[in-house]
Amino acid sequence: MTATIIGATGLIGRYLLNDLLQDRNYDTIRILIRRPFDLTHPKLEKKLVDFADAESFRLALEGTDVVFCAIGTTQKKVKGDKTAYRKIDFDIPVNAARFCKMNGCETFILVSSVGAASKNNNFYLKLKGEVEDAVRDVELKSVHIMRPSILLGERKEFRLGEKISKGIMSVFSFLIPAKYKPIHGKQVAIAMLAAAKKRNKGFYIYHYPEIKATLIS
Repeated sequence: MTATIIGATGLIGRYLLNDLLQDRNYDTIRILIRRPFDLTHPKLEKKLVDFADAESFRLALEGTDVVFCAIGTTQKKVKGDKTAYRKIDFDIPVNAARFCKMNGCETFILVSSVGAASKNNNFYLKLKGEVEDAVRDVELKSVHIMRPSILLGERKEFRLGEKISKGIMSVFSFLIPAKYKPIHGKQVAIAMLAAAKKRNKGFYIYHYPEIKATLIS
């Protein structure tokens, strides 16, 4: 089987890539990347993709059995440009789902966010909700949406706001509703892999309790 990761260099994507490379159920792990990536492995297949080029993007997904999409950016990276933000956080995952449908890939696993809702007034949560709605409309056979809250784990870049939030949440974790609790990026990656293996038909959403449940099932 072939698994494709979009967003393999991010926090969750790095854990997911490592787990997939060790998983005997998959013969090929393909990563779609925008710039060179120096990791090598017998199972690893790297494809440099211009995500704005629809045909290039679609061809890069051919022959894939399951797509894991963990791509995302920040306001800092796009320098506050909401149009650029949308091209990454909306266009890439939604087009990936559409190309999955065109290529006959039936399983799509997406990282979203707790609070995602297309009617939300918050730009980030509204965008994530719009992504979920658009992916649902593609009508793939099996879609699993991960909605983590604050992510734990070592990032390549420093995020002050996230660092502060982690500290506050760790102190008051007993007061926080279950679905808003911080969770480690590796645990989300494990849940994504577990969801892919179930191959259940339908559209599923996982918050903290559901993600945690996959770790012991």
